[in-house]
Amino acid sequence: MITSQQMRAARALLGIDQRQLAALASVSLPTIQRMEASDGQVRSVVDTLVKVISALEAAGIEIIGENAQSSGAGRGVRLKETVAGRQPRRVPSVLFDQTAEDDGS
Repeated sequence: MITSQQMRAARALLGIDQRQLAALASVSLPTIQRMEASDGQVRSVVDTLVKVISALEAAGIEIIGENAQSSGAGRGVRLKETVAGRQPRRVPSVLFDQTAEDDGS
């Protein structure tokens, strides 16, 4: 699954807007807007989710769920637990930016 926050972060890493993501995923702009406007986990038709996730992955984004490990390289971010041991209000995620700059090219 993917969260609306992960979608926005992935677009930011790629430097693309909602219209460009819609074109990459072969879905409509209103579909992307609706997905990103959701709170937490994106809910959509499975085929649409697969198209969006596949488009992001093809563009170089690695989407990693909470507590999952990555075999990829590059920078990433993840929300950590608070001092009290509770998860923050946002859904933890990791997004890796695997660009040519990261591998020394």
